[in-house]
Amino acid sequence: MSQGNGGGPEAVQALKRRIRELAEARDAVIISHYYCVPDVHDVADFVGDSLGLSQEARRSPRKVVVFCGVHFMAETASILCPDKTVLLANLDAGCPMADMITPEALSKRREELPGVPVLTYVNSSAAVKAHSDICCTSANVTAVMRSLEGDRVLMTPDRNLAMRTQTLVPDKEILLWPGFCPTHHRVNLAEVKKLKEEHPEALVLAHPECQPKILAEAHVVGSTSGIIKACLESDRREFVILTEQGVIYPLRKQRPDKVFLEPATPMVCPNMKKNTLEDVLKALETLTPVIKVPEEIRIPALRAVERMMAVPRD
Repeated sequence: MSQGNGGGPEAVQALKRRIRELAEARDAVIISHYYCVPDVHDVADFVGDSLGLSQEARRSPRKVVVFCGVHFMAETASILCPDKTVLLANLDAGCPMADMITPEALSKRREELPGVPVLTYVNSSAAVKAHSDICCTSANVTAVMRSLEGDRVLMTPDRNLAMRTQTLVPDKEILLWPGFCPTHHRVNLAEVKKLKEEHPEALVLAHPECQPKILAEAHVVGSTSGIIKACLESDRREFVILTEQGVIYPLRKQRPDKVFLEPATPMVCPNMKKNTLEDVLKALETLTPVIKVPEEIRIPALRAVERMMAVPRD
């Protein structure tokens, strides 16, 4: 059932039908991040990870984009789709990691590091992207890092992803920003070890936003989409999933014959879960709230994103 909805299953299904009807009437594409609630997945045209969703928004012929995710993701869609109306389903859905860096703080750090390129994770605000040389995702970070000239790089804002990248690109000195994703950072090592002991045949998959001690326990370290792909392609029966629990819903849907396990302390992003069916309906009814990145920020941010997209994958 949708969070915040007081009706039973029939009311929820009616709400989903109304959303799909209104999406057609509004010429809208609905896109949802994997970490949103299952009911939101069900009404979305596309479910994916952050940059991939913005690219789907750009490819879509629809004039309106309803983004079910967090604020920086809708900003990225606005960066890539300036001619479209981008709506964020729930305006209160923010990202603590993206809030751990500001353009002012980054500008000051750049002054302290003249000539050092800045590589910024896409999990960041448009204004921070605009103050960066190039962006990356958790999937392409090694290729992007290797594409940069010089032997020192400032990587923002996720220190865990930066530390992981340092092990993969040892010839660069990667300077860290002290940011992190609270959801991935809090994974409990003892819980992971217990799961491994209880399920010795399970494949352990972790997102690189987790701490190094957690990644050391994983068989596969990958992006959200990478984790899903690895599970679907593996011949294992059991999997320990060390990323936000939202990915388990599509995995169980696609492979009901497999067992997907999570730590005893569930990995939940409270901001992603703020997006509800009621929010999606209201956004379609009112065509608000609109996320529009000003041109003076959009253009340099787009430059950093497009420079990333031009880097050949490993």
